[in-house]
Amino acid sequence: MRSVPVRARVYILCVALAGALCAAPAPGTHPSWPAVALLAALYAGCEQLTLPRRLKGAGGTTTRFDPRALGTFFPVLLAGVFLLPPPAAALVAVPGALLARVDRHPRRLRRLWRAAQLALTAWASASVFAWLGGPAATAAPDFPYVLGPAGAAVLTFSAVLTALDGGILVCAERVSPRTAWRGGLTRSLAPVAVHGLAGLMMAVLWTSPYGPVAALLVLLPMGVSCWVFAQYHRERAAHQATIRALVQAVDLKDKYTRGHSERVGRASVMIARELGLDDERVEVLRFAGILHDVGKLGVPTRLLRKDGPLTPEERRVIELHPEYGHEMVRGIGFLGEARAAILHHHERLDGSGYPYGLAGPQIPQCARVVAVADAFDAMTSTRSYRRARPVEVAVAELARCAGAQFDPEMVGALTRALDRHGWHPEVTADVPEPGGNVSPVPAPATTPGPATTPAPGTASDTAPDTVPAPAVSRPAAR
Repeated sequence: MRSVPVRARVYILCVALAGALCAAPAPGTHPSWPAVALLAALYAGCEQLTLPRRLKGAGGTTTRFDPRALGTFFPVLLAGVFLLPPPAAALVAVPGALLARVDRHPRRLRRLWRAAQLALTAWASASVFAWLGGPAATAAPDFPYVLGPAGAAVLTFSAVLTALDGGILVCAERVSPRTAWRGGLTRSLAPVAVHGLAGLMMAVLWTSPYGPVAALLVLLPMGVSCWVFAQYHRERAAHQATIRALVQAVDLKDKYTRGHSERVGRASVMIARELGLDDERVEVLRFAGILHDVGKLGVPTRLLRKDGPLTPEERRVIELHPEYGHEMVRGIGFLGEARAAILHHHERLDGSGYPYGLAGPQIPQCARVVAVADAFDAMTSTRSYRRARPVEVAVAELARCAGAQFDPEMVGALTRALDRHGWHPEVTADVPEPGGNVSPVPAPATTPGPATTPAPGTASDTAPDTVPAPAVSRPAAR
């Protein structure tokens, strides 16, 4: 387990202290403690039923401290915002957040972060609602006037939540501020608004003659929607399990490129984020990178593991793997444009690639992203038949071939992402340690030999044409 950075721990501590101050009742105030206790119990129960919004990816990778990977049932929290004074509204989230299921370490720190974040968010939202006279309008109830304060409270709730989420990404994941906060408010506002409407209905019914029991009925349709949401995630998890199985099958068949698919997926995500693509397309490109070589399952194993150069006929068989891969994933609907990336990731800008010889803008954007990620990992990975090239050498080679083989925009995006984040693959080579354990080996600096042209279908066919080939005969790998 990689530890959470010190600055992220300091950030969490500051948010926790701010949340504790916000939750402290002001002198002379007397909140309705039974209402606080009931709403806190409701929220805690609902929190146990929610699922993470992002499940573990097909490559088995997730970010270390992604706040967006946590789910929350907001109607109860927002009902507390509309019903209670700001300090009491802040307390509603604390028990549920501290008792919530957390699958990843460090669990205590994640629970503390979520409790502090939600307490601070609820306090800010309730403060805006009270300042605009919302509590009196809710008790009346005074429609449509109450919709104004409620809308402002919902907007505040979404804005504060987004701001705190972005802060933890910057501190814990070293994500750039531009990337951390870009589009966060627009993504969160719609679901928070829907939950806010349900919370407002709960608050109005709570203060009506029908009392809290009637307010609980509002949770029924929201519970149904959460059940549908959970079914969607179960289906998606099944698809991702299928993808993991395909990737593992490729790694077992072509042992010399083990880990390559996951690294290409990681590099594709770096490029996509640098290009400013939305989260959905970033996820699709991750799948494209992970599955780009799945068509190897249709290539005879003897060709994948052949020592020495391939014959022209064997090369043509190897070059069919993008089409094989496209056929294999055709029925996985949620992959979307990732299927085009699998089919076209060996096309080149000058039209000399395969399988269809597409050129320039004819090549889908996703395929141009994966092509650069694929070439980068091919040059920087240590394998049994050659040593890795340093990242700087690989980037320089990509830049040299930009415009002819690779899209310059994608090369530039990868270069900027590497400058900002570096390249720290979890698996660079499968090298057995004494005792049979497998240890990641860092990419050593190497001195390139004479420039030669690697044959298509060999270990260097994803790299630029002038990347030095290994001096020894090699097992085939793409």
